[in-house]
Amino acid sequence: MSAGISPGSCRIALDAMGGDHAPVEIVKGALLAAAEYPIEILLVGQEEVLREHLLALAPSMPHNIEIVDAREVVGMDDAALAPIRKKRNSSIRICANLVKEGRAKAMVSAGHTGAAMTSAYMVLGTIEGVSRPALAAVVPNVSGHTVLLDVGANVDTKPSQLREFAVMGHFYAQMIFGIEAPRVGVLSIGEEEGKGNELTRETFRVLKETGLNFIGNAEGRDIYNGRADVVVCDGFVGNAVLKASESLAEMVSRTLKEELKRNAMRRIGALMARSAFVSLKKRMDYSEYGGAPLLGVRGGCIVCHGRSNAKAIKNAIRVAREFAVNRMDEKIQEKVGDLHAREQRAALAEVQGASQKG
Repeated sequence: MSAGISPGSCRIALDAMGGDHAPVEIVKGALLAAAEYPIEILLVGQEEVLREHLLALAPSMPHNIEIVDAREVVGMDDAALAPIRKKRNSSIRICANLVKEGRAKAMVSAGHTGAAMTSAYMVLGTIEGVSRPALAAVVPNVSGHTVLLDVGANVDTKPSQLREFAVMGHFYAQMIFGIEAPRVGVLSIGEEEGKGNELTRETFRVLKETGLNFIGNAEGRDIYNGRADVVVCDGFVGNAVLKASESLAEMVSRTLKEELKRNAMRRIGALMARSAFVSLKKRMDYSEYGGAPLLGVRGGCIVCHGRSNAKAIKNAIRVAREFAVNRMDEKIQEKVGDLHAREQRAALAEVQGASQKG
């Protein structure tokens, strides 16, 4: 394998051993992505196992897929620090190493979420100006999409960290939605400024001073009604919201199917509205969104749902490619640096103004 990435190419490290349906669905997803996108995929895992699955699915191995051997696997019962302390030859850790060494632009994993995030955080490191990375999920709303972060990287957070999440979410929404001034809200239990707990009230105060298009508190409904483009919260709340939303979407879909099959008239109506139902399912299907980027780390890290199928993996690789090609980590670092510089100049001007008055 070459030590660096050839000009014009985009190489992604894919954890082939992580996920409920690994390695079969991961390998299938890699094949789908390799056939559809201009990309190189480093398939990381136990070489003999991956080669067997590849040969069964594609007798002639695609030229843009390469196997990287990793002898260990991080299981769901392992600690999040396992790739750092005990399983340094695991597929998750090797993926992070490949990005760190410049042999890949981004990593993708549907395995142990904590282990994937820990590997990215400790091996790749955070960009300057960011103390904690945040996992950002793109969810559908009535008029488009909303960036929700953090959805699991940080269970406990400080107002200053939620402020960082808001800044990263702002720039990420700018990049992927093309919105000049994304509307940013902090998730709380009421729209009024005084509502919420100590964390949300203090976060409200610091976000008013960032210069972002801060709309104040966002209630749970605002994630989906299109009122906000970015909603920030701690990882505990965000993960609960995301999992509940996924479950609700599945319940609505299953119930709708059952009701539409109850009699002949409903079945005829369902047939006539088939295209609308297909579009609705696509908007609500998590596999369409691939995975969530871990914002704030150097390089790209896309964390997928544990039960990701081949379609979800293919789309996660697409997200990783877009993240890398658009140099989103570098742009976020640049924007965060600019914001800090402006704040420092404003603070210095305020001090100088106070001294002159004195």
